[in-house]
Amino acid sequence: MRVLVVEDEKRLAQALQRGLQAEGFTVDTAHDGHQGLWLAIERDYDVIVLDIMLPGLNGYRVCARLRAAGNETPILMLTAKDGEYDEAEALDTGADDYLSKPFSYVVLVARLRALHRRTGRRLPRTLALGDLVIDPARRSCTRADTEVRLTAREFAVLEYLARRAGEVVPKREILDQVWDSAFEADLNLVEVHVSAVRRKIDTAFGRSALETVRGAGYRLAADGG
Repeated sequence: MRVLVVEDEKRLAQALQRGLQAEGFTVDTAHDGHQGLWLAIERDYDVIVLDIMLPGLNGYRVCARLRAAGNETPILMLTAKDGEYDEAEALDTGADDYLSKPFSYVVLVARLRALHRRTGRRLPRTLALGDLVIDPARRSCTRADTEVRLTAREFAVLEYLARRAGEVVPKREILDQVWDSAFEADLNLVEVHVSAVRRKIDTAFGRSALETVRGAGYRLAADGG
């Protein structure tokens, strides 16, 4: 899941970014309304966490402009305010959910996952490629009913390739989807993580599902190899 966090409290924004990345999400951050609006328009996100009290443009105005532009990315409003009128205004402006500070991080993650599930893509709960089974909700992977231990980033790489099973996926696309926008663009990092995934899902089981297509990218066999 790719998430945009628009929050002017930099410590909170950084804490959310670290926590969500640990969950396997790709996270970009913005600290004012104008930057958040620009990122939301220029890049594709699965969910946006949007603070209401922002410098430049407040969250209501950012949300309203996105909806007016036809951007239907799910938005969770995050604010220090409390009260039914604030919640009603957020929802009337076009937000999909609302959470007041201080909030439970566990609840925030659960709500983000719920918003993602309710989007039109309706992604399958599990991805089964032969005996290679990937469960994004539980962040688990098994091969021949044996658990495969992956880091959060390795899992994100494998999940993205699995959703594009049978297709050649360029390194640049993997980098853009799995790493946040502030990350130094280094394609070698993709190679390192793909190699680690290959060792764990293929080499350890005598399989060859994850193929390197020279000069083009990587392809994960739809039948699991």
